[in-house]
Amino acid sequence: MKLILLYYLIENFNLFAEEITKETVVVIDNASIHTSNKFKLMIEKWESQGLKIFNLPPYSPQLNPIEILWKFMKYYWIELDAYKSAKHMQDYIEKIIIGYGTNY
Repeated sequence: MKLILLYYLIENFNLFAEEITKETVVVIDNASIHTSNKFKLMIEKWESQGLKIFNLPPYSPQLNPIEILWKFMKYYWIELDAYKSAKHMQDYIEKIIIGYGTNY
């Protein structure tokens, strides 16, 4: 599963970096997916496109409230169809974000 998420993450960072029109900062935590060699190898490319990556200090949940939402998405609400493809995962994440506060 982590490998699928890693490729999904890289694919989406690539798409995002192509779309930005001004220098943009993305804040990431120290999840294994963010510290993987494949992800780290892409940072220089993204930064050359104006997408800067800022790493939170290790174990700083007070700076990263999305962790609570992500925990529920990963462990309680995940639908098996989400693992079929990057597109299915994207649809699942969008569904949760759109429905957060009403359906979830």
